[in-house]
Amino acid sequence: MTCDEKYMKEAIKQAKKAYALNEVPIGCVIVYQDKIIARGYNRRVTDKNTLSHAELNAIKKASKYLGDWRLDDCKMYVTLEPCQMCSGAIVQSRIKEVYIGCMNPKAGCAGSIMDLLMVPQFNHQVEKNIGILEEECSTMLKSYFRELRERKKKEKQSKN
Repeated sequence: MTCDEKYMKEAIKQAKKAYALNEVPIGCVIVYQDKIIARGYNRRVTDKNTLSHAELNAIKKASKYLGDWRLDDCKMYVTLEPCQMCSGAIVQSRIKEVYIGCMNPKAGCAGSIMDLLMVPQFNHQVEKNIGILEEECSTMLKSYFRELRERKKKEKQSKN
């Protein structure tokens, strides 16, 4: 197992926490000097907060850990391609590199719909590596959405 796979496995553990809460299973870890300094997972429904994405939760913890909003020498490992809000926060926090498990063609803003991480007009660009444990990340999301559709179908049937 490579170092990148090891850290992505930790992000997957975070995604499983979201899954257990019936949240979209997205997980994230932030690494500084080969040490995980922050972890986060999707908690939008649980927290009733639009901003409670895995990446933003991890960025907040990493900033607190380092005592700075700048995360210059940090790497982020996230199971799903970040949305526009999270991609913007990644650029703003000056994270050096992002490792993405699987892409999100419907809402991803690190290459799918657009690439906010590499806009040359911004004063910071973020290196990215795509496809770290892609199958595992993708399978978890597909399972979640399949189960969600089945739950909704059963709920609809029980109301009729």
